[in-house]
Amino acid sequence: MSFTLTSTIKLPSGHTLPRLGLGVYRNDECYPACIAALKHGYRHIDSAQMYKNEAEVGRAVRDSGVPREEVFITSKIQAGYDPAETIQQSLSKVNLGYIDLYLIHSPHGGPEVRLRTWKALLTAKAEGKFRDVGVSNYNIKHIEEIRNAGLELPAVNQIELHPFCQQKSIVEYCLKHGIVVEAYCPLVRGAFDDPTLQEISKKVRKTPAQVLVRWSLQRGFVPLPKSANPERIKQNAEVFDFELSSEDMAKLDGLDRGKEGAISWNPVDVD
Repeated sequence: MSFTLTSTIKLPSGHTLPRLGLGVYRNDECYPACIAALKHGYRHIDSAQMYKNEAEVGRAVRDSGVPREEVFITSKIQAGYDPAETIQQSLSKVNLGYIDLYLIHSPHGGPEVRLRTWKALLTAKAEGKFRDVGVSNYNIKHIEEIRNAGLELPAVNQIELHPFCQQKSIVEYCLKHGIVVEAYCPLVRGAFDDPTLQEISKKVRKTPAQVLVRWSLQRGFVPLPKSANPERIKQNAEVFDFELSSEDMAKLDGLDRGKEGAISWNPVDVD
């Protein structure tokens, strides 16, 4: 399975999404991290209102020298906030003219709030404020609400995904309905002590982080590894000169612990 740092996946709108992105959740060094990522070829940065660094992301893109149209920016809104006001706040903070992808950050708030927020995102997309819209941490029942309301389905669902938490049901549902799956926490927050992961890392002569990113890519996901360290940011993108064998992929697939393997949270039980 051949990928490069410039590989993209086509969204239902026809716009393309880079297959590897930089996550900036809880990144106190967001601006230099983004500068480093863009310098080393990343063209996809994932932020959110709750991260409180949208402005730093936008400033890094403007200062990087990389043309705006070559960089894919994602941000997110929490359902329940005033959608119109919050959307405008994000646009103003990013200050890049438009946001490529805007997500509902979580399904909290109940069906009425979720659908009201989703309609606001669709309106903003129609107005050219966003290129695409999607969701994060949604499970099947949450996306079914959108489908049953007769509304356009999300282009993307961003969920926690790594070998220890594979969320197979929602992944299968998204693939069936043409929804791109993005993987947050792909590096399991540095918990690299699993013997199988260590074994494969030594075998392929790559870091555990590189193995995890490569696993995610080969599974068809869009991984969003996070780091504030410029050297690790560079290393996390050096995953295109090797391929995990089917045997190694099967070993990593076998590490799934379902909900018990989650290190962030699982939205299965959110009403």
